[in-house]
Amino acid sequence: MKPFFNSIFDYNFHCNKKLIEVFSTIETVPEKSGVLFSHILNAHHIWNARIRDRKPEFEVWQLHDIKTLGDIHYDNQRNSFEIVSNTEDFEKRIDYENTENRLFTNTVQDILFHIINHSTNHRGQIASDFKSNGLEPLVTDYIHYKR
Repeated sequence: MKPFFNSIFDYNFHCNKKLIEVFSTIETVPEKSGVLFSHILNAHHIWNARIRDRKPEFEVWQLHDIKTLGDIHYDNQRNSFEIVSNTEDFEKRIDYENTENRLFTNTVQDILFHIINHSTNHRGQIASDFKSNGLEPLVTDYIHYKR
C-alpha cells in the first residue's frame, strides 16, 4: 500500500507543480482556475489535518496568492508522505467533522485516495477553464506522467 500511495502522491505533486509553474508565467490566471487550485490545496491540507487529528489552518474555499501556492503545495506533499510513511494500518478508521460539523468516519486509505481523486477532478476543471480562456491546458493524465 505504501508504494502505491507514494507513487500517486508523486504524480499529484508533479501535476500541481506544473500548474503552479504555469500560473507564475501567464499574465493573468483565469479567476475560476485560481479559485479551483486554491481549493485543491486547501482540501489536501484539510484532509491531512483530519488524518493527523489537527486543526486545519485553511478554509475550504480560501484564496491564496500565487506566490504562496508552492509553499502550501510542498507542505501538503511533505505531510502526506509522512502520513503514508508512518501508517501501519491503512484500514484504520478516522473520525472527523466536515465543514458543516457533521461527523463521519473513513479509513486512512479512503481519505488518501480521495485527496488524489479530488485533485484530479479539479485539475480537469482547470484544464477546461484554460481552454475556454484561450490558454493551452496542461496534460495531467496519469498515464502521460508514467510514460
